Amino acid sequence: MAYANVNGTTLYYEDEGTGPALLFLHGWGTSGRVWGAQLPAFAPDHRVVTVDWRGCGRSDRPAAGNDIDGVVGDLAELIGTLGLERTVVVGSSIGAAFAVELALRHPELVAGVVSVDGSAHWLTLVPDASDLVDGLRDDRAGTLAGWVPGWFRPDTSPLLADWTIRQILDSGVFIDRQFDQALTYDPRPALPGLRVPVHYIHGELSHIPVAISRECAELSPGAELRVIAGAAHMPHQERPAAFNAALRDLLAA
Repeated sequence: MAYANVNGTTLYYEDEGTGPALLFLHGWGTSGRVWGAQLPAFAPDHRVVTVDWRGCGRSDRPAAGNDIDGVVGDLAELIGTLGLERTVVVGSSIGAAFAVELALRHPELVAGVVSVDGSAHWLTLVPDASDLVDGLRDDRAGTLAGWVPGWFRPDTSPLLADWTIRQILDSGVFIDRQFDQALTYDPRPALPGLRVPVHYIHGELSHIPVAISRECAELSPGAELRVIAGAAHMPHQERPAAFNAALRDLLAA
């Protein structure tokens, strides 16, 4: 086990392999464990770092800093603490927003970004998105039980959704505040000014429309989009072989 203290918060991370650095960021409420099919696939020729960002997994659960500024500040500090040089950051869901914002704010730290089923501005288009926040407050377990299975394609083992729900329940409740910001978050005006390459991977069957990543890719200079057939919101878990192949293609690009 490895821990780093950044900005007064202790973060859990795993660091394996040697070579060009890859920093993997999980989605809302889960942990670095979601990259279990990527760590052994890329560690033979990359330095692979997974981190549980603040409020999640095995990291601290502070009441403050649960927004883009807080998490991106942690990531910038962690990159310096670990001596990651020009890392490629791979972020899933809201983790993709953190990765893109890291590239926008600290291009000197980042060699590139891969957004995996990034939510981007999607929640601004969902009329009843605020109901989710109310549901998490009033009936956290029930709300997650009704929502999280939809992250996966219909024939996915229910054990994967159950495990995902368990991770979220084990994380801190203060991360719910990220939804307040996500309801108005829109990176599109900033994307044309990106100074590092950003590419996109999206699950064909995701509840977040592929059109979200396609629009962001069109606005990001030189970006490519890979759509993973037969996968929903978590392509790195649902179709790991196809995802890993797509990621390797984008790393080469």
